[in-house]
Amino acid sequence: MKLYEKGVFLVDGEKIVENPQEAGLTQDPKEAKKATIAYRILDEHNTSDNMEKLQIRFDKLTSHDITYVGIIQTARASGLERFPMPYVLTNCHNSLCAVGGTINEDDHMFGLSCAKRYGGIYVPPHQAVIHQYAREMLSGGGRMILGSDSHTRYGALGTMAMGEGGPELVKQLLGRTYDIDMPEVVAIYLKGSPRPGIGPQDIALAIIGEVFEKGFVKNKIMEFVGPGVENLSVDFRIGVDVMTTETTCLSSIWQTDEAVKDYYDIHGRVEEYKELSPGSVAYYDGCVEMDLDEIRPMIAMPFHPSNVYTIEELKKNLMDILDDVEKRAAVSLGDSVKYSLKDKVRDGKLYVDQGIIAGCAGGGFENICDAADILRGKYIGSDEFTLSVYPASTPIYMELIQNGTAATLLETGAILKTAFCGPCFGAGDTPGNNGFSIRHSTRNFPNREGSKLQSGQIASVALMDARSIAATAANKGYLTGADEIDVSYGKPVYHFDGRIYANRVFDSKGVADENEEIVFGPNIKDWPAMSALPENLILKVVSEIHDPVTTTDELIPSGETSSYRSNPYALAEFTLSRKDPAYVGRAKEVQLAQKAIEEDRCPGEALEEIHEVMSAIHTKFENVKRSNIGIGSTIFATKPGDGSAREQAASCQKVLGGWANLAREYATKRYRSNLINWGMLPFIVPKNDADDNLPFANGDYLFLPGIDEAIASGKTEFEAYVVKDGGLEEIALAMDPLTDTEKEIILKGCLINYYKG
Repeated sequence: MKLYEKGVFLVDGEKIVENPQEAGLTQDPKEAKKATIAYRILDEHNTSDNMEKLQIRFDKLTSHDITYVGIIQTARASGLERFPMPYVLTNCHNSLCAVGGTINEDDHMFGLSCAKRYGGIYVPPHQAVIHQYAREMLSGGGRMILGSDSHTRYGALGTMAMGEGGPELVKQLLGRTYDIDMPEVVAIYLKGSPRPGIGPQDIALAIIGEVFEKGFVKNKIMEFVGPGVENLSVDFRIGVDVMTTETTCLSSIWQTDEAVKDYYDIHGRVEEYKELSPGSVAYYDGCVEMDLDEIRPMIAMPFHPSNVYTIEELKKNLMDILDDVEKRAAVSLGDSVKYSLKDKVRDGKLYVDQGIIAGCAGGGFENICDAADILRGKYIGSDEFTLSVYPASTPIYMELIQNGTAATLLETGAILKTAFCGPCFGAGDTPGNNGFSIRHSTRNFPNREGSKLQSGQIASVALMDARSIAATAANKGYLTGADEIDVSYGKPVYHFDGRIYANRVFDSKGVADENEEIVFGPNIKDWPAMSALPENLILKVVSEIHDPVTTTDELIPSGETSSYRSNPYALAEFTLSRKDPAYVGRAKEVQLAQKAIEEDRCPGEALEEIHEVMSAIHTKFENVKRSNIGIGSTIFATKPGDGSAREQAASCQKVLGGWANLAREYATKRYRSNLINWGMLPFIVPKNDADDNLPFANGDYLFLPGIDEAIASGKTEFEAYVVKDGGLEEIALAMDPLTDTEKEIILKGCLINYYKG
């Protein structure tokens, strides 16, 4: 694999040109950028007259049952009357009712009633995972889809899709736009063909391992081009595409061909096909050149999809790599639990406890059929190892039954389950304590598989392709690459049965019924009232996290907490519970002072230490008083926001009185957007010395005078002080530029306030 950090030209979709003069090219790079697939799609959806400052209107929206309640509640509070575009509400996350009693099904009934009232589409539980339904029923060539799940990626079908926090969908529902600067576009140039046994997860992990830490495609669009594309089936392309989220790119798009047209034809929507390819001379801001022939079975070891090795390399250097994994884990887990993988080594081989093939990444038809071919005539054994397979949709499940693949798998001792995202976020197939699971799913963050660090539990996940998981299962749990197995792949033809959805999915056809009553379960609560940004702001640092990256799972855990996502207050109790269990209590203490101000009481009566803070502030700012201050909490994390698009990673902090984040950088655009949409200031703390020391510590108070004026005027550097020894010490705080709309949202206190006016 080769990275071109400087821009390149792609000529006739085949030839990469670094030096245009030597190749005789005279095209201006700025003009040649317009020949990319990405540029043309963005241009067609941009409502502004400036392609450098995009204002995008999407064609369709999609959400699942962890996110749609909060989105619709926010939109209702902001004046929603009907869905102005197709909006699909899927139910693939809170499909089980093991936590919270009736909560999950109450949320589903809320979703169904909203689809009827506002004119949406409702996909009942177990019918399909969100992204498979979107591929089968929503995608379209040249279209754009916005989803409230980070893995909203349908680029392989010619659809540019983006995963964002819920407030960005609210904006679309209320007729507003998705405002971003024109992103850079990076070519992912594929050549060659995958070897037998190599699957989409192998290709995806190889790319992630190469680009993630370098930030090579961060907040950029990945455009898959080159002669190697046609050597991949559409199912294969989809499996690679969905994992582009783990590179931290903004979106993805692929060139399309007759194979994609056949996909749409199979699904009864051939009219949605559109041929997409770069122009004869297209300019890209960077390039990843990948020879598919060179890829071997891969494994992403805990605790990140970028911690990538070939399975062969892992086997050759087993103890050294396991030692490195344990050392990395210690940085994140600390002394809270004892974590080891070396005890999984038996007679020099790595034994795993569990295999999972599931969800939007692993649950595709070809992945499961190839896995069945590897396992045919074998069995997984009766020891600790288990194997679960989750087809991504009921139509896929039906075809697996009809072509005999389901029977082949069940004969081996594997279990087939319904379409459910649980194994990806910790609500299904949680391993035992100290368990080690190999999964064809999307993420392997700490506790992502369902263990609870706060309860002394730890388990871990390695990401692998379905084929190597099947090879490991055939070897009864001993790690095995698919290239170590001699197998003939049958490659059966897929037949889609659309009657399954036609008979069960509610589709309003865009017709709203204002007489439909919305069904509210007792857990569904409105968002609390939120104050506007004050003239002067006092912040208390109530948590400090120095991990290299902090995921949204660590900011607000997934798994059993998901049932409470329709209740802002109940969910907020789990904030940072895996990283800093004391956070919630500290934040609530500070929030009492702000509530006192809102009730026109002295904040020092609610939080005594405020008296000393105000005395220190008055040494330099005599006019600061109760009527012109706000008091809130903040956290520091080195690089927060990797992972899920879930808005609750920000909104839970806001519910607890949070008013800002402090970071060296933000891992993703979507997390920073979530902060802004909840009225929280996304500060950057510039590095100021070789030791990377912070100018404040957990428990310190910060003071920002004139913060409202600074935001309104578009400042990117801020006057800020840390309260120390009865006085103020000036510190540096910065912020990347805000759009005019973002400024207004922060000044008003949150997106809901912004729409209320």
